[in-house]
Amino acid sequence: MKEKTKIVHAGRDPKSNHGAVNPPVYHASTILYPTYEDLKHPKTRVQYGRRGTPTVFALEDAIMALEGGAGCAIVPSGLNACTTALLAFLSSGDHLLMTDSAYGPTRNFCNTFLKRMGVETTYYDPTIGADIASLMTDRTTVVFVESPGSLTFEVQDIPAIAEVAHANGAKVILDNTWASPLFFKPYEHGVDVSIQAATKYVVGHADTMLGTITANEECWPLLHAARGELGLCAGPDDIYLALRGLRTLDVRLKQHMKQGIELATWLGERDEVSHVLHPALPSHPQHDIWARDFLGASGLFSVVLNPVEEPALAAMLDGLELFGMGYSWGGFESLVVPSNPGRYRTATKWDTPGRLLRFHAGLEDMDDLKTDLDKGFARLRAAG
Repeated sequence: MKEKTKIVHAGRDPKSNHGAVNPPVYHASTILYPTYEDLKHPKTRVQYGRRGTPTVFALEDAIMALEGGAGCAIVPSGLNACTTALLAFLSSGDHLLMTDSAYGPTRNFCNTFLKRMGVETTYYDPTIGADIASLMTDRTTVVFVESPGSLTFEVQDIPAIAEVAHANGAKVILDNTWASPLFFKPYEHGVDVSIQAATKYVVGHADTMLGTITANEECWPLLHAARGELGLCAGPDDIYLALRGLRTLDVRLKQHMKQGIELATWLGERDEVSHVLHPALPSHPQHDIWARDFLGASGLFSVVLNPVEEPALAAMLDGLELFGMGYSWGGFESLVVPSNPGRYRTATKWDTPGRLLRFHAGLEDMDDLKTDLDKGFARLRAAG
């Protein structure tokens, strides 16, 4: 079955729901059992609200159909997906290798909660590839990858990293939010556990927080147990919105890709821009790895401006009409946020003098987006 067909049909069973196209929303905590024997030995998948309902199972089945894996856990947020996956495979005394370009809140979790737990975290250059072997120890349990990296969009050589990790008995956990299951197939590249902030492209409408975690056959029992032990469950209405968003993921993501590449190319030609960080552009340092491993690109990328004073940057951003300033991304709307990646790095240096702007290319008319930014750059120059 082709991918775009899976997106429309996976996780749906109209025959079991009186012909309704979409799975119904089950609000449930208590599940009643007809007999004592059934209570002792449940014969159905639905056993208690926290453990899942038909609404939950529909989304889990759909995500697995697209991403692969032996099981899927739905959790309340993307960060929760990252933390749950880490907690499932780390114990006191273990060593974690974490990419230096990781999502900021994931990094914070390592530096606070995991540190208190007695887990040692070593940050590594995201472009290290097979040389990650030099950082492996006999306590290294997990190698965490995020490709492309948050804010700076380094593309990691995941197959090379996975080969080294597995040779040393470590598991590979991937944050796959940028590409989604459509544009990167984690289990074809050696990943053991794959995470998504479904808040982003799966939901697609900037109105729901949700995370997904899939795992291969070897890792699924531990992950499934961790989700249960932590008592994690997401609300049925949020899951319903994710199911609804998922049905148009193929169409939306292809348009986000088109919009992002066009916008990044246009920005790269502007005098105010030093360089563009977009893996799908030939100018990107790891473009060859992206072209080898990925099936497409999303609408998220960054640019580095030539140095400007803060008031000039504020004049540009404050007057934008179509580009909202706000965190998250993956919805239908265009966004921009300034950032300084150097504040977070420890294994690599970010010494680029210009300010970084992260863009999310939404679904608006491209000429309108360019006009909005063109006016913004005019304000930047006038204030500079």
